[in-house]
Amino acid sequence: MLSGKRIILGVTGGIAAYKAAILLRAYQKVGAEVRVIMTREATRFIGVETFASLSKHDVAVEIFPENEPNTSSWTRHIDWSEWADLFIIAPCTANTLAKIAGGLSDNMLTSTVLAARCPLLICPTMDGEMFNAPAVQANLKQVESNGYNILEPAEGYLASGLSGRGRLPETEQILDQSKSILMDKKGPLTGKNVLVTAGPTREHIDPVRFISNPSSGKMGFAMAQAAQRLGGNVTLLHGPVSLGIPKGMNSQSFESVKELSTLVDENTHADIIIMAAAVSDFTPKQHHSGKIKKDSNFKEITLKPTVDILEQLGKEKKDGQIIIGFAMETEDLLDNAKEKRLKKNMDWIIANSLNEKDSGFAVNTNTIWLIGPETEKKFSGQKRKLAEEVLSYIFNK
Repeated sequence: MLSGKRIILGVTGGIAAYKAAILLRAYQKVGAEVRVIMTREATRFIGVETFASLSKHDVAVEIFPENEPNTSSWTRHIDWSEWADLFIIAPCTANTLAKIAGGLSDNMLTSTVLAARCPLLICPTMDGEMFNAPAVQANLKQVESNGYNILEPAEGYLASGLSGRGRLPETEQILDQSKSILMDKKGPLTGKNVLVTAGPTREHIDPVRFISNPSSGKMGFAMAQAAQRLGGNVTLLHGPVSLGIPKGMNSQSFESVKELSTLVDENTHADIIIMAAAVSDFTPKQHHSGKIKKDSNFKEITLKPTVDILEQLGKEKKDGQIIIGFAMETEDLLDNAKEKRLKKNMDWIIANSLNEKDSGFAVNTNTIWLIGPETEKKFSGQKRKLAEEVLSYIFNK
């Protein structure tokens, strides 16, 4: 449930702040991506560098960072709130709890709380007598009435030397509560089986040479992860890529078009099929079992067409099944993509041009056109963001 999810971890100035590093690693181990927001007081207990190193992201502390020339950095609380699937504050001090209850936004963390579009989980952590104080109890009731989730503290030995209720709950308990919250938040693909293909194919001439393309699989992987975040049960079929395989989804590898075709045939029961793989149109007529020597008589390669997997899917399309294809073009992008969509009986086609700057193979950004029934919509930006925007557009229509 947490695999592929995007989590903001808020850390406030209590002694339990060091445990937030352990919590961050626990989220990562189950496949979640984590970004960290700290209050100034939290940095007195644990360093910013620790969270930056573990999360592989900059840590947000100030709304107006003095050492960041990027003028958009002060809108980070908006950008991150749109990015996240879950916002958790662990530990949450009595001071930060009071600010949230009162709707204050005097630091990066509380500003992001007000901007958040996702569920918020608060783990109040403080000395036992503080937790039982009437003001704290009133604030807990207020934040719950605002729709926020509270995971009450555990009992045990406290930093003050006393025993009582105020400890940060165990990591597994926090993970379980996170899963429970996200299960209640159903996406448009919840309950749907989604098949995604990604990466290049290789058509071998001999054991060491092959016909292929520059596809890195980045767009296909982004589509798979976006489908998972939107609630889909994802199966990822991938060609030879160097990307890390996303956690929490079934994955199988292929090399040739023939191998990919076999795997697709085994998964045609999927409710949604996203054909993002860069599939070769041709394969050598003859495959040499041994390496062709440079001084041999070999002078030319004769090619034959590969099986058209997308066309076959279109012919055998099941009732209610959604097929999304991709088109990479160097000219007449929209006309060629529209023709391909109709010819191969696809519901949607995602078209992008190799002529666009920062678009196409092996880069992290893309400029694409989504073409469907009475739809021509352009999207630009990071592939990961694009993938979620496109699928949200299709399945929230």
